[in-house]
Amino acid sequence: MSDDGPARLTPEQLRSHQWFGTEGALRTWSHNARMRQLGYEDEEYRGRPVVAVVNTWSDINPCHVHLRERAEAVKRGVWQAGGFPLEFPVATLSETYQKPTPMLYRNLLAMETEELLRSYPVDAAVLLGGCDKSTPALLMGATSADVPALFVPAGPMLPGHWRGATLGSGTDMWKYWDEHRAGNLTDCELRELQGGLARSPGHCMTMGTASTMTAAAEALGMTLPGACAVPAVDSAHERMAAASGRRAVELAWTALRPSRILTREAFHDAVTTVLCLGGSTNAVIHLIAMAGRAGVALTLDDFDRIARTVPVLANVRPGGRTYLMEDFHFAGGLPALLSRITDLLHLERPTVNGTLGGQLDGARVHDDDVVRPRGNPVAAEGGVAVLRGNLCPDGAVIKHIAASPHLLRHTGPAVVFDDYRTMQRTIDDPGLNITADSVLVLRGAGPRGGPGMPEYGMLPIPEHLLKQGVRDMVRISDARMSGTSYGTCVLHVAPESHVGGPLALVRTGDRITLDVAARSLRLDVDDEELARRRAGWSAPPERYGRGYGALYDAQVTQADTGCDFAFLARRGAVPDPYAG
Repeated sequence: MSDDGPARLTPEQLRSHQWFGTEGALRTWSHNARMRQLGYEDEEYRGRPVVAVVNTWSDINPCHVHLRERAEAVKRGVWQAGGFPLEFPVATLSETYQKPTPMLYRNLLAMETEELLRSYPVDAAVLLGGCDKSTPALLMGATSADVPALFVPAGPMLPGHWRGATLGSGTDMWKYWDEHRAGNLTDCELRELQGGLARSPGHCMTMGTASTMTAAAEALGMTLPGACAVPAVDSAHERMAAASGRRAVELAWTALRPSRILTREAFHDAVTTVLCLGGSTNAVIHLIAMAGRAGVALTLDDFDRIARTVPVLANVRPGGRTYLMEDFHFAGGLPALLSRITDLLHLERPTVNGTLGGQLDGARVHDDDVVRPRGNPVAAEGGVAVLRGNLCPDGAVIKHIAASPHLLRHTGPAVVFDDYRTMQRTIDDPGLNITADSVLVLRGAGPRGGPGMPEYGMLPIPEHLLKQGVRDMVRISDARMSGTSYGTCVLHVAPESHVGGPLALVRTGDRITLDVAARSLRLDVDDEELARRRAGWSAPPERYGRGYGALYDAQVTQADTGCDFAFLARRGAVPDPYAG
């Protein structure tokens, strides 16, 4: 990079020139013949940056159902800047409908994105996504391919409304379902509420995993400034998409690759941002996996260390108690929040739009209750804590900002469930003698045991306790939890029970002690007894005999290392696909 800015490529230096620009080669002649078959003349694409518009649109994905139109806006921006856009449909990861969990397929979308960008004549990419797993998947793939890229977040849906109440998708779904189970909400009221919970295209408008991960993408420097909070149906969202298309052309000409943006400092700032937002625990897994693709060693200890220095300033549900993402957008969005913690950030590092500090120039907070000042935080420390102890030797996490304060130090007897379906079927059984002091334990729900580490971590409270007014209990699992969820839920216990982690050895009646302040989670059983139990443990039978499931089972890593595939997370040379 010179003092006058980044060096610009010539048309002959564009990657797509290998496909379209070399005169006298049969392959080039054939490629150009097929472009004419597609209806294009030479002057439309030759010598121009080819920009892949990577689209996760699908009829079955309500978070992304508007991305067909946004892809057109991106293409408009690419044309305006002198580029040539090509839209590529990729797998959609619908949080609502894909079973057993879209997390099982995050790495599949990452693989598809990587190989698509590598194998086609692409000079830059615009990645369209936003529903929980699609953001990390797209960015993981683009990072591994190392093609200039930027991300267009799908945007949050409009706030929900019902009988004068403002609803947050996910968070209020759990809340009102419990009220229904407690007998405080009729079937008719529940159905009426169903129509007001999700009013538009877009991802959850709480600070769930979707909003957390799109904010992380912006903090990493992979979006235009302010992009993550623009509501999906706001006209500003279409303008942002078009501007992203224009910017992608510039990224192609300057060859600004993810490898120059996604540094250790960038991931440090992304973790700081997630914690300042009171964001989802799922970000821990995703950011560790994303960092691994960039060759950055990010660990659970980094999250815990940074959490002790970062206040929670975003008063957005569920970590905050009041506002939703549209309020956050109009309060100034992520640039406004970051402007209050500039001393904790690396302002000189590059982004797709200059430097981080440059992106924050002129950022202002327009509502001090939505984005709190440092002197009046939602919480003095970041909302996620990392736990250690004999029950989780490789770590576990808890979103203590969304937990009940009186349960953050608690000892109680375990009630153990071996799998989610058994738990669903028996949780209300009076014979289990579950009390408010019990510690609910679910195993068999980790990366391999789930399979795919489903969002089972917010275990339901037994109906008889709900009717007594109990709304929270200590719950422990090797599962994940929806970012829209809440409660005293210990998650991501590693190693998982399916591979013989200590969670596999817990028995009903064992006493468990949680102490968040001490960052401790302990099974109060002596080592000799645990050794006897381990000697009697045997691994569950293999679930998959073939296909993607068998690949997943053989290659997925544990939660503390990001649940990526071992063969994708490692560094290694990949040959130029055009050289063959």
